[in-house]
Amino acid sequence: MSEETIRLTTAQAIIRYLANQFIVIDSAEMRLCGGGLGIFGHGNVACLGEALYEAREELPLYRGQNEQGMGFAAAGYAKQWLRQRFLFCTASAGPGTTNLLTSAALAHANRLPMLLLCGDTYVTRLPDPVLQQMENFGDPTFGVNDAFKPVVRYWDRITHPAQILPSLPNAIATMLDPADCGPAFIGLPQDVQGWVYDYPTVWFEKKVHRIRRQTPDSAEIADAVALLRNAKRPMIIAGGGVQYSRAIAELTAFAEARRIPVVETIAGRANMVSTHPLNIGPIGVTGSNSANAIAAEADVILAVGTRLQDFTTGSWTAFSKEARFISVNTARHDAGKHRSLPVVGDAKLSLLALTDALKDYAAPAAWVAAAQAHRAAWDSYVAQNVAPGNRPNSYAMAIGVVNDLCHKRDRVVAAAGGLPAEVTANWRTLETGTVDVEFGFSCMGYEISGAWGARIAQAEREPEQDTIVFIGDGSFMMMNSDIYSSVLSRKKLIILVLDNGGFAVINKLQNNTGNQSFNNLLTDCPTIPEPFAVDFEAHARAQGAIAETVANPAELAEAFKRAKAAQKTTVICMKVDAYEGWTGEGHTWWECGTPQVSNDPAVTEAHRAWEASRHLQRKGV
Repeated sequence: MSEETIRLTTAQAIIRYLANQFIVIDSAEMRLCGGGLGIFGHGNVACLGEALYEAREELPLYRGQNEQGMGFAAAGYAKQWLRQRFLFCTASAGPGTTNLLTSAALAHANRLPMLLLCGDTYVTRLPDPVLQQMENFGDPTFGVNDAFKPVVRYWDRITHPAQILPSLPNAIATMLDPADCGPAFIGLPQDVQGWVYDYPTVWFEKKVHRIRRQTPDSAEIADAVALLRNAKRPMIIAGGGVQYSRAIAELTAFAEARRIPVVETIAGRANMVSTHPLNIGPIGVTGSNSANAIAAEADVILAVGTRLQDFTTGSWTAFSKEARFISVNTARHDAGKHRSLPVVGDAKLSLLALTDALKDYAAPAAWVAAAQAHRAAWDSYVAQNVAPGNRPNSYAMAIGVVNDLCHKRDRVVAAAGGLPAEVTANWRTLETGTVDVEFGFSCMGYEISGAWGARIAQAEREPEQDTIVFIGDGSFMMMNSDIYSSVLSRKKLIILVLDNGGFAVINKLQNNTGNQSFNNLLTDCPTIPEPFAVDFEAHARAQGAIAETVANPAELAEAFKRAKAAQKTTVICMKVDAYEGWTGEGHTWWECGTPQVSNDPAVTEAHRAWEASRHLQRKGV
């Protein structure tokens, strides 16, 4: 009997296959791919565009304004769905596709699924060189799409229609793999997109996917238990992987049963509510005095679902050199860092296994009490830091106003610049899983686009809640066109533009390393004869948003109430001071390259002061 087939173009087959992939989340079956984001050009409009039009009900296509913003939106969507669903991005050959490089890097660093369906030059090469082709004189197969290889987890270029039969399932398997999760890139030459092939109909049958939970090795659990049993000052570092494993309840239960203090990474913010008695605060360079104080004294550190980035570890100065690490992670690469005892496995299953094996172990009461006393002191500092007062406007004040007025399930988004540090340190988590501070790639411009993607996902689950964006003027100027996207698609955002006159946090770093202010604040740019401020309110109104400017935290509070009541995207603008009002407590040392010699004595002295803490740095790989 001959196999039943259906004659389709390559593009039609890709879209039909995606539309038939499903996943079960919280007992509800839904499409694995929530749709896509696209900007059409000659490299994808005729063939892929035709296929997407036919599937517009099953796979809704959101029109982007900039390809990089589309990628950020896909990342925000994947985060909101805890990596259980993804969006695809489609871009034309040439600059449309290369605009996605930064987005792919962000998704790769943050281990987020994203499918990139990008145009490519003709396989036949008959019309070469074509519009937007980057010719390589020594290798005609080498093009701009090869630039994605370092920043994606899966890469392929389709040169025959049959190749998608193994390639597309492999791309999806990669995006759903907890250890290898990240973006997948499929290059689609313009001619191949329209070529036909007799595809087996069985390939298009409905498939329901599961995300693998890797059981930890019993010997690795035994090693971890042996170390934990003798711990006098244990501590848990809870990373973003706790949320991706849907292991918040298991983490909390484990900490409560063993009375072990918990600190959070930037990606792990909102693993616990701020009032939980074992939540000792955020750790690291942008952390809290409380978390960093116990990190310096801990003898055994259980790191769960974290890649131990330098902002978490204080460039490996935050811990005693004698402290021992146990790293629970689905990725072997992360589990073995810095001489850790690795537990390679799913966070939920690993925590359950540790709970069973530890039996009646509990951390000494005096250690827990000391940690809680540190947290109480930090809470007092934050309360003063965010409170309005007789002082210049600050990020912290704005954060405090929103924190007091938002719903506990509202989602908060920030990225790069000074706001990730200020949100991480000062935000008091009201409900788990409600904070997205993008610091894996520290990518300016993610804020509004990533929030738009998160809002698309949020509208599918919790449409009554808001997505709130904290963004500085520098990031706003880099990418703001998805204000327009959010208005067009009726995906409401509340955006707070906090204007400090330039790249103020880098100006602060510049000054802290002994350098003079130069080329960061608008007033310190020699090439700007007459600095002036952008009218952010008018700019937002021009994109269809509601917008207003406020002068102080009291006015901000009233504006935020109006924004909550509004039905569409609202932008609230407020000036903040570039020099005063920064959170001055909680920071660990951070390795930053400083000049060993300089004509400026202040730079040389700053280098000496900076290097004075290097002796605390743990050596390891």
